Amino acid sequence: MKALIKHNIIYILLYLLLLGIIGYVLLNAGKVPIHREMNTYVGNTFVDQFLAYATHLGDGLFAVLIAIAFSFQNVRVSLYILFSYAGAGIMSYILKHWVYYEVTRPHFVFQYYVREQLKLVDGVDVVAFHSFPSGHALSAFALFFCLLFVSKNHFSKMVFFLLAILAAYSRVHLSQHWLIDVYVGSIIGVCFSILLYVVFYSTNKWPHLNTNLSTLLKNKSV
Repeated sequence: MKALIKHNIIYILLYLLLLGIIGYVLLNAGKVPIHREMNTYVGNTFVDQFLAYATHLGDGLFAVLIAIAFSFQNVRVSLYILFSYAGAGIMSYILKHWVYYEVTRPHFVFQYYVREQLKLVDGVDVVAFHSFPSGHALSAFALFFCLLFVSKNHFSKMVFFLLAILAAYSRVHLSQHWLIDVYVGSIIGVCFSILLYVVFYSTNKWPHLNTNLSTLLKNKSV
């Protein structure tokens, strides 16, 4: 845990600062006014289409594919990513479908309750239900913070940090989620990336995982 903090203190502090700023906004304004204001930034064709593609960084399938790709380099990293995403994903499913299942998404609320027309991005199908928390934000933060924590390069760390934020922001820009949804989703994702880091990296357990999948399978067959 000390190594995690020592090598990533800048990014942990930046994330906490971001949480503090957004948390202050959430405490002082309702989610409808916040979304109304953020929706004013929709309309630039390039930005809209860029974020429509960037949002897929938070797809669960993308996280799984990255985990599989890392298995050909380092099985420990692969399992770290996979279990972090899986744990966070299960938590998201429970919250979405069992606890906060009645929370509806921006498009539904603005259309049927607020009676205002949101600016939507062409080609993006908006969803109506199971809004809280954002599964895409959760997945993106779980994935990219795992990569951030295991990376040795500060430039790569910053890229992973920004990609997580980009994926989360895209969900609000596309009116798929409220800001509070991505806020909490990011926290869940980061918590699982830290928890599983402790499991996979804070001890010297399972040294045989420090290799690629092919070598691991060969050693198992011997």
